[in-house]
Amino acid sequence: MDSSTNVPSVSTQADGSTAMQADGSTAAEVDGATATATATQEVAAATQAEATDGELPPIPPSVVSKTGNGRKKSLAWNHFEKVKVDEGVTMAVCNYCKKSYQANSKSCGTSNLLAHVTICPKNPNREDKGQKTLAFEPKNDGDDGFKLVSTTFSVEASRKALAEMIIIDELPFRCVEGYGFKKYVTTLQPKLRLKDIPSRQTVARDVIGIYNCEREKLRKSLKGCRVCLTTDTWTSIQNLNYMCLTSHFIDDDWKLHKRILNFCQVEDHKGETIGRKIEMSLREWGIDGIFTLTVDNASSNLTTIKFLQRVTKDWNGTVLGNEYMHMRCCAHILNLIVGEGLKEIDASVARVREAVKYVKSSPNRNQTFRNFMERLGIESKSLLCLDVPTRWNSTYLMLETAEKFEKVFLRMDFEDDGYSSYFRSKEDSGGLGSPCMSDFQNCRAFVTFLRLFYNATKKFSGSLYVTSNAFFDEIFVIQESISHLVKSQNTLLKNTATNMQTKFEKYWGGGDKINPLLYVAVVLDPRKKLRFLKFSFSEIYGKEVGNVMVDEVKDLLMKLYTFYCSVNSPNVQEPSGSERAQMVGDASDPYVMVHSRYELFLEAEQSVGCSNEVDKYLAENCDGRRDVNFEVLGWWKDNSSRYPMLSKVAKDVLAVPVSTVASESAFSTGGRIVDPFRSSLSPLMVQNLVCAQNWLQATVPISYRQSRDEVEALEEEFHDLDLNQQTSSSASASTSSKLGSSLGKRPIISVED
Repeated sequence: MDSSTNVPSVSTQADGSTAMQADGSTAAEVDGATATATATQEVAAATQAEATDGELPPIPPSVVSKTGNGRKKSLAWNHFEKVKVDEGVTMAVCNYCKKSYQANSKSCGTSNLLAHVTICPKNPNREDKGQKTLAFEPKNDGDDGFKLVSTTFSVEASRKALAEMIIIDELPFRCVEGYGFKKYVTTLQPKLRLKDIPSRQTVARDVIGIYNCEREKLRKSLKGCRVCLTTDTWTSIQNLNYMCLTSHFIDDDWKLHKRILNFCQVEDHKGETIGRKIEMSLREWGIDGIFTLTVDNASSNLTTIKFLQRVTKDWNGTVLGNEYMHMRCCAHILNLIVGEGLKEIDASVARVREAVKYVKSSPNRNQTFRNFMERLGIESKSLLCLDVPTRWNSTYLMLETAEKFEKVFLRMDFEDDGYSSYFRSKEDSGGLGSPCMSDFQNCRAFVTFLRLFYNATKKFSGSLYVTSNAFFDEIFVIQESISHLVKSQNTLLKNTATNMQTKFEKYWGGGDKINPLLYVAVVLDPRKKLRFLKFSFSEIYGKEVGNVMVDEVKDLLMKLYTFYCSVNSPNVQEPSGSERAQMVGDASDPYVMVHSRYELFLEAEQSVGCSNEVDKYLAENCDGRRDVNFEVLGWWKDNSSRYPMLSKVAKDVLAVPVSTVASESAFSTGGRIVDPFRSSLSPLMVQNLVCAQNWLQATVPISYRQSRDEVEALEEEFHDLDLNQQTSSSASASTSSKLGSSLGKRPIISVED
């Protein structure tokens, strides 16, 4: 309840004291001095552990002081402050929730204040009152299963959880006012009264409150931090231009984070407009350094980069004069390369696409297709899927599934009159005919080649794991494959590879067009170091050129290391050899002790003649090459004490994202939030919802590798299931229209409606 400063009417209690709240509601009475003393002692004796968080106020002292006339001063004033609001009118304001009560010394007592202390929702030192119940909650750190805990029902906690659910699950504000929702929540918790369920306006205010709270938490963690950024722009159905700015950084615990900083409206898509918006946003967040900015290939982004390089050059966190700030989105470049290749087999792809469209256009045609599958004994969990012509990855998925049913399509061409007449009429009108055997052969050959790009795009698009160290692996394999196909005897593949090689050379040719920080990321992967670059460069460019390129990468790594040494002082002192020997010498197992000391001996042997951390790191053997579960951030976490300054370089370089997918994915969220039924949402509310969702989801503990595997498995599952539901929904379309609603028309109303 909002506090009010209006002076209420005063009513006298039976004991002669007045107990009225500032908003006019009667405060809870405390029966007798014994109950009062008990309540105050419970507050004063709250455990110190509950106030360990630095943001919580300390537990007030329980010492009873005396006033000037010798009377004992009430413990209530440890939690309240007297504020004079008018002549002869004094209010007592709670230090925690800012609720106010009348506090005239002659007419008002403190029993109502003491009663409020025990129930104040924001008092960090109060104990939860009421009978506790047993409940199950998920285990910490993303472990499977649940743990049994004792809980106490709280209206405030349930209201906050409701607002978070609205944010995370992208629900409309009005859902809280529905009869079904109210019945459901009161069934879950009988203690929840209908009047405790907030209105949509209250939920909207709670959403803004959560956004502000989470924003302050993130601001504290980002203050003075150097980050990698991705940005992109989007136009909503409201015809408003939005810009999404996402930060990527690795924390002190070596966990990779992706946080949306702004999802705000911009006047236009011009480069300088975007640059000024980014600069203003970074200043608001207290960020004093940009390590890289990953953008797509739009020409306006070059203006953005130049603007930011100029205005942030003197910032404290600037590295090497922002020389390596510009990072091209690798996923967009792959998209351009594949687009060149698709032009060569455009006719074959178009015929296959038309055949798939025919099958999926009605339930009857789809059933006919299935009947042919059964007759030919073809069993497959994969289902036909129609592509979006402007998205090559969907075209790849369409071709990958369609070529498995080549025999079915060819048989339908001979035996299904509807299928053959459909394409015959298209041919008569100048269109394409049905796909033949050569079309499927072309698609099959191209799918094998396209799979490399599809897998590379998925790796580049990851946001839960490091991508900068994986970039060169994929590029090396793709470049090798293109070089081999250029010499192919297959004319189609040869022409396709030639076109793709031309586009590849435009963006990544010669090795000097790639941001060299991506090479440094390979070196900072302890499985590869300089050895992998030396091998790859010599394979692609020859041994002589390869050695020159390796030396340039090493020089850049040394330049970064020297810069970080000049602006940082190592806060972790590396123990000497004798100290480390003493530490391992305390091991209870003598075999473990001997093995550990031998490891120290080998480390000392390998680092002979090494004058800095870079030489020492490169002199040691590669680690974890055969470990399929190897985590590069985990390795640096374990070895940061051995390389205190080089680890700071690794923390920034490994955080570099190689694609803008992290920002583009926010537009998918924005599109779902600003749908045709909620188009009246203001840009500020859209930002609150999109950003708060990203921040709240980031607090859910996950295993990065497990999450990545689950996402890929889910994608495969959706791909297999595909659009089967569309056929059933089309069959029931007439019924849905009579009911006045369908799956695509759920009545979602915004808070402004």
